[in-house]
Amino acid sequence: MRTEQEMFSLILTYAENDENIRAVVLNGSRANPNIKKDIFQDYDVVYYVKNMTPLIRNHELIDYFGELIILQLPDDMGMDKYSEGDRYAYLMQFADGNRIDLSIAPLDQLERSISEDSLSVVLLDKDGRIGNHPEANDQSYWPQKPTDKMFTDCCNEFWWLNPYIAKGLWRQELIYSRYVLDCLLRNELMKMLDWYF
Repeated sequence: MRTEQEMFSLILTYAENDENIRAVVLNGSRANPNIKKDIFQDYDVVYYVKNMTPLIRNHELIDYFGELIILQLPDDMGMDKYSEGDRYAYLMQFADGNRIDLSIAPLDQLERSISEDSLSVVLLDKDGRIGNHPEANDQSYWPQKPTDKMFTDCCNEFWWLNPYIAKGLWRQELIYSRYVLDCLLRNELMKMLDWYF
């Protein structure tokens, strides 16, 4: 497995040698000083670029980072296809065990993105656009106290969904009941647990 230093060197070398890439930001668990490092941490990296086109569906970019086991292009999957001006992501799992989730984003999103995500570490800023950026922390991921309406709506939705589970069980529609329980009802329970903690 390539070391963290080797991976960061690879990520930054590509960016430094591409005039189109103006900034590189690390997000996620590797940016979180409160997380214990382990071998499963991926590299959540964003390349902020002047022009998105050369880096969209670019297999030379993918090949640069190493031997892939699997690649996912979420912006080319399903009904919501990539549209110009959006971020574009390469989710790359490599044979050596490393993983990079690389997003390509328009340069005009840089300041807003790093101000909204407290787990942002600026790795490269070719133009000095960012200036003093606070040290990365996980504060933007802390649960927020709900408003009275949010709390009431959550309770209402939780109790509203319960009869659907019973109805599905009575009809012997087990997949339907499991979907309501596991996907819809559990979502409301998780909101409550976040707020409780």
